[in-house]
Formats: sequence, structure tokens, C-alpha cells
Amino acid sequence: MDMLTGEQIAAADLTDWRKLAQGLHARYLVDGFSAGARFVAAVGEAGDAVGHHPSVAIGHGHVDLKLSSDDAVYRDGEGTEHLVEWVTQQDVELARRITEVAAEHRLTADPAAVSVIELGLDTAQSAAIAPVWAALLTGRADAQGHGSPSDEIRDASGRVPNLWFGDALEHAGSRQRFHLEVYVAPEAAEERIAAVLAAGGTIADDSDAPSLTVIADQDGNQGVICIDASATNR
Repeated sequence: MDMLTGEQIAAADLTDWRKLAQGLHARYLVDGFSAGARFVAAVGEAGDAVGHHPSVAIGHGHVDLKLSSDDAVYRDGEGTEHLVEWVTQQDVELARRITEVAAEHRLTADPAAVSVIELGLDTAQSAAIAPVWAALLTGRADAQGHGSPSDEIRDASGRVPNLWFGDALEHAGSRQRFHLEVYVAPEAAEERIAAVLAAGGTIADDSDAPSLTVIADQDGNQGVICIDASATNR
């Protein structure tokens, strides 16, 4: 299936779900592990019916779900097709069904609580260094470019955060190369930025806000608070 645009995802109006990084994410609050397991079993049945399933994590008082497709079709500027990990129509349809399942179990969604962390590394030679990072992070060479037309490192099992490569000059000196990208729900971004400022951090660059807000700690180390502004109508 074709990958969906942010505008198409926003038009689907998935009230319980938020688009973060490559997927749709939801958190449902549960009264204990057994209740969470029963919900997950029902979600599994819903996925069996369509041959597609979310990634699931049961935590203390909540169940976290991620929906994405490994075979979404992306067309580059020259019209060449690539298979990537992204949101497709089957994810939207299953998200709607899971929302119905959650209602049947009388569960409440907490969409503002969803979050995804990715690693960013600025480099002038991503093709050369990516195999090293694929081996270090995952132990697998095929993690390089997995679900992406770039050299980005993605672990198919989701054990470690994705590592993507940004552009940098070949001799960039001692400037910071690594940084964290923290994806949050759009309605949570303002509060997250306020918390950073209250803790003594500063805004280093908000020229691309609200999609990207670069923050810095007292030592000048930077991170980025990210939202997918195109995929929300909130």
C-alpha cells in the first residue's frame, strides 16, 4: 500500500492515536496486568481478522501500541518506488478497530502520554560509518537501510532506538555530533518545552517550531522536541 501523507492521517481523525516518527501510537490505561493482557488478546484477534498486528508493550497501568507497515510504498523525486516502514491505510483501519475494542473493554486512551526517542548523528560519510553502527546497535548488517531509503539504522525487533544520519561538513571540529530526538504528541509539546525551561534548559533554535524545537542544557548539549505537525488537526 502507498504510505499516507500527514494530511491523510489527520483527515482520518484517529482520536486515540498520534503519529510519531514512522508510526501511529496509542496508550490505553488499564487496571492491572491481567486487564492489559485481556485487552491485548482482543487486539490480537482484531489483527488476526485482517492479517496485520501492532507492536505491543504492557506496562504498569497501561498498554502501549504502535501501528506501522513494513511494506509501505514511497516514491522519490524520480518516481522510483521504495518499500519503507510507514503508516498505510491498513494501519488506519486497524487503529479504528482497536479503538472500538478499547471501548468494549471500557478503557481510556491517554494520547498525550505517547513518546518515541530516536538518535541523530551528523556526519559527512553515512554510507561508510553506518555498518559500524548497525553492528553495534543490532548486530545485523541488514539493519542499515531497514525500512528506509537512507542509511538509517532500524532494528526490526524494536529493541533499540532508530539512528538516523544528518548532514555535516567533513571537518566540523568538536561540535556536537550526537543528539536525541524526542517525539511527543502535539498537545504535549508546549508542556514538555516548559518543563525543560523550568529545569534550567534553554531554547537553542525554534525556527522550525512547532515541528522541531531545539533545546540545550547548561553545558550546551542539544536535543530536539519533535511533533508531526502535518498529521494532526488538533
